[in-house]
Amino acid sequence: MRRRLVISYLLLMVLVLLALETPLAATLATRETERVRADRLADATRFASLAGPALRGGGPGPLDAELAAYDDLYGIGAAVVDRDRRTVTASVSWKFGTGADTALDTALAGQQFSGPDSVWPWVGGPLVVAVPINDGGEVLGSVVTATPAGKVRRTVTAWWLLLAGIGLLAVLACVSTAFGLAGWVLRPVTELDAVTHEIAEGHRAARVRLRLGPPELRRLAASFNNMADVVSDVMDRQRAFVAHASHQLRNPLTALRLRVEELGPSLADADGRAEHRLALEETDRLATVLDALLTLARAEREENQQVTVDAAGIAASRVSAWLPLARHRSVTLRLDTTDAPAYARTVPTAVDQALDALIDNAVKFSGAGGEVTVTVRPAEGGIALQVRDTGPGMTASQLDQATERFWRAPDAQNVDGAGLGLTIAAVLVDASDGRLTMRQGEPRGLVAELWFPAPEGTAALDGTPVDAEPKNPTAVRA
Repeated sequence: MRRRLVISYLLLMVLVLLALETPLAATLATRETERVRADRLADATRFASLAGPALRGGGPGPLDAELAAYDDLYGIGAAVVDRDRRTVTASVSWKFGTGADTALDTALAGQQFSGPDSVWPWVGGPLVVAVPINDGGEVLGSVVTATPAGKVRRTVTAWWLLLAGIGLLAVLACVSTAFGLAGWVLRPVTELDAVTHEIAEGHRAARVRLRLGPPELRRLAASFNNMADVVSDVMDRQRAFVAHASHQLRNPLTALRLRVEELGPSLADADGRAEHRLALEETDRLATVLDALLTLARAEREENQQVTVDAAGIAASRVSAWLPLARHRSVTLRLDTTDAPAYARTVPTAVDQALDALIDNAVKFSGAGGEVTVTVRPAEGGIALQVRDTGPGMTASQLDQATERFWRAPDAQNVDGAGLGLTIAAVLVDASDGRLTMRQGEPRGLVAELWFPAPEGTAALDGTPVDAEPKNPTAVRA
């Protein structure tokens, strides 16, 4: 945008310079031509005053010496022509040209002639002047001079170059001023764009400075800051409400569960005991939902401080923690990583909770005899943690909705879960400046990958090139 503003200012300046300097250049060329023309007319008039008596007497008289000296001194050819167009006398450099014929016709008609009207740098040819020779009101002939126009063209060219230099300086000054003016006008817009991206990335405390740019943009910046304050306050209130509501609901939920448990011994028939068991399961499920909401509210807090963690070590600990459940469900759970640490920069517990959510889903949906592989490797200047399973996977539309809150796949409605695990993982990964990607596995299953940036100053992490496959993989099998 700054370039377009500068170009518009520059175009306007060039148009103004053309409008001013073009007439001035034409005026300078005409003025220089008029100055030379006036001198040549005066010289030709003097020669005409000398030529009258000479033409009456039938000879040139002193004109030969006058024209020769004039030609030798100024390099200007001159000739005296009688009324019958015969050359009475001429200087050495005199030559009849097309312009001389027109000038001679005008002079023999009793009028002075000079041409061209203006000498332009790109036009050749001499400046021709013709003056009639009168004696007692009778035209006896004409004096014609041809002045080389080279000197006039050089003078006009010099004036034009001076005008072009002044115009160039004006253009440079305009460009410098335009850049400063465009920067002053656009600086609030640039900062507004930068602050907008910062807020979108989670830095909700970022604000636009109000002392930049014109008043209209300062008012826009103030309005933007007010809007950001309102939105931030609303989000804080919403998250606080979710956290408080989840926390406050735990106490009555716990009391409700105790009361339901106390009803168990008083139930005699089998149907009542079955309903009692289902009621306890529902209270447990509700407690799980409340815990997930609390975790999500904490994960969405602004300005999460990032720490450096060993992603490989965390992955090993989480795989060990999920091994008992995997064995219980007859699922093979293995870890594929290097022996060296794999350091990543994340918010606290991001790797732990994200891996828990992914491994939980993988073990849950792989089914008996399934396999779940957790891989840790350096990738793209950071650390990638991949969880691959052999379950049914998801369709493309389901993958697009998988991180939405409380979303459950149509074929997983009866499977335990609150629909918040992937949402929490996505929020934590986003707060860590990382990314969560999921895709269909080959030939079946689901591949979920977490990527976290490496700490500043960390080069190759474990010494392997970026995107290299891990060496000497170790496995933990259920």
